[in-house]
Amino acid sequence: MVDNQWCRVRQDQVKLSDGTVIDDYFVNVRPEIALILPITVNKEIVFVRQYRHGVQEILLELPAGTFDPEKEDSLTAAKRELEEETGYIAQEFIFMRTIYDNPVKDDNKIHIFLGLNVEKKGKIELDVTEEIEVILVPAAQVIQKIMSGEICVAGTIATIFMALEFMNNPS
Repeated sequence: MVDNQWCRVRQDQVKLSDGTVIDDYFVNVRPEIALILPITVNKEIVFVRQYRHGVQEILLELPAGTFDPEKEDSLTAAKRELEEETGYIAQEFIFMRTIYDNPVKDDNKIHIFLGLNVEKKGKIELDVTEEIEVILVPAAQVIQKIMSGEICVAGTIATIFMALEFMNNPS
């Protein structure tokens, strides 16, 4: 059994509809995530490029971070993560949706925000484990980067499509 602040693995017993019992269904109990699509007045999206050890690759993704909902709300976490990872601050945050990260084996959620009119006015404060390069990508090039595989993180892709829909149909 793994049980620490970043990941806890729980073993459940699951009874299927046909009566079959699975004794060893393992669930990752993970922290909530706040994920932000920050966009500048020049229609550039602020991305972070960082090494992800699980897949052992350097990936281009939107700023995000974990939080404990008993200690802070998702909006506070989104604001904090955006500034800590990128040095950018948004003039306005719009909550778009909460989605599940990987509901087959994980129990956490991703709280998705759109950050409007972001400006580099804050201070980057990376965690010890973070090595982040901040990348500005013109919004018009983002879909091409998804289709080419340069952007390949599921939460980032879902957020981009939700934000594009929101910006095209704000009602």
